[in-house]
Amino acid sequence: MAISYKDSGVDVERGYEAVKLMRKHVQSTYTEGVLGDIGSFGGFFQMPKGMKDPVLVAGTDGVGTKLKYAFIADKHDTIGIDAVAMCVNDIVCQGAKPLFFLDYFATGKLSPETVATVVSGVAEGCRQSGAALIGGETAEMPGFYSEGEYDIAGFSVGVVDRKKVINGSKIKSGDVLIGIKSSGIHSNGYSLVRKLWGENKEELEKYDERLGCRIIDALLTPTKIYVNSILALIEKVKVKGIAHITGGGFIENIPRIFPEGIGCRIDTKSYEVPALFKIMQEKAKLTKQQIYNTFNMGIGMVVCVAKKDVDATIAQLESTGESCVVIGKTCKGSGVKLV
Repeated sequence: MAISYKDSGVDVERGYEAVKLMRKHVQSTYTEGVLGDIGSFGGFFQMPKGMKDPVLVAGTDGVGTKLKYAFIADKHDTIGIDAVAMCVNDIVCQGAKPLFFLDYFATGKLSPETVATVVSGVAEGCRQSGAALIGGETAEMPGFYSEGEYDIAGFSVGVVDRKKVINGSKIKSGDVLIGIKSSGIHSNGYSLVRKLWGENKEELEKYDERLGCRIIDALLTPTKIYVNSILALIEKVKVKGIAHITGGGFIENIPRIFPEGIGCRIDTKSYEVPALFKIMQEKAKLTKQQIYNTFNMGIGMVVCVAKKDVDATIAQLESTGESCVVIGKTCKGSGVKLV
């Protein structure tokens, strides 16, 4: 007796249906660089003109265990934004404009409607960042994932003129650090988040007065995409360094942009830490050092500029809708000192 691929748990017809459902979302991200009329196994993108010495910048990431809350809530339309944000926010830190994005979606049993909904979020993230969604992979892997669960990851490629690369090499003692507010936890630290909030759907759907919303809504708020505001900023101001505050929080990420011999002092009272982070610190009984080494604490990006450029930086960021605040200064030494 013959055993077909479908008998083993993989239904190619579901894959075809998924592609059909997601096509409109993908096409909504196309930019002028997309060459959609050639190739079939790879996505083609034409390098933009006008740069003397273009350099490609690439980044890859996933959403992590934040996905668990998407499964619990059966809400799949924003998790793709997180996947895009984690990649494009990284590459824009180097001054690069995202060109395109590719995603990878894997599940045990493919639901065309679910994958299309996830990809609609990916497309939204791409539109927000100006990146074209030029390809991806949808994998059906029977017995590998629990029923109803999946994983989503991706990567993005951007471009910057070599002379405009931002790498922190010009940062010196006395420069100023400006924090740009986050939309929430973003997509890091969720293994701890799940320990603190649990996975009981009934409890997660309760309204929390301190949060001003249901707990699950706070935990599923998508990662903010900073690409357009950062690209506009670097056209107006000489930005010395940019740090994306991801896993490792302030402690791990801010020093990544400093040259040797430079550290910083962060004034933790310079802004109001959102209630969500305060509640988590109380629940976990973490020290200030520990919490700032885990979460973004309400600051998703940090830009470093000379003291003379602070006012212009804040004005420019606010003109693009960002909320920002001076959070500290660089100094001689190493690492991050929280005060």
